[in-house]
Amino acid sequence: MDADQNSSSPAAVPAPAARRERNWKDMVLSLAAIMVPLALMVAYYQFFLDGADPIARDVTPSVQSARASGAFPVLVPTGLSEEWSATTSSFGTVDGGQSLRIGYVSPSGGAVLLVESSVPAERLLPAELTTGARPGAPVTIDGQQWQSYSARANETALVLLTPDRTIVIVGTADAGELRELADSLA
Repeated sequence: MDADQNSSSPAAVPAPAARRERNWKDMVLSLAAIMVPLALMVAYYQFFLDGADPIARDVTPSVQSARASGAFPVLVPTGLSEEWSATTSSFGTVDGGQSLRIGYVSPSGGAVLLVESSVPAERLLPAELTTGARPGAPVTIDGQQWQSYSARANETALVLLTPDRTIVIVGTADAGELRELADSLA
């Protein structure tokens, strides 16, 4: 063995590179490089693409299915302002009857559900308003007697009982908006 191979000289081993210490300024610059484009994307979505507005849905297929079934006379809102937005709709067999359900976002941003159903009221109301729902004062809307209810924690409801069907309007919108929706049914 060669003596040169066994001996280690200071020149033969490379010195470790000086490690640069990172400070808070580097962290701020790194975060800014991520956050600025992200903030610009969110702002573009909110202001130019109306990201906070609800996505409106066409309720026509559900309404046509309900009318074609002949289970009950179907009423639809007419004359509501464009501030009302239909967001969901469905029609189908529920609990031994037929039900049309249309969800709305009211002008104030409250959620409202319109239910028209041939399910007997004694089964429909507990299902839609909970078993703890309590009737309130009757309300006359467009010459018809509706019954107001307190439903879940922050929801109120209007119910119209007719021989052909039961109509329930329930949601977090204020009472004036619930009456506006009820008054628009034609």
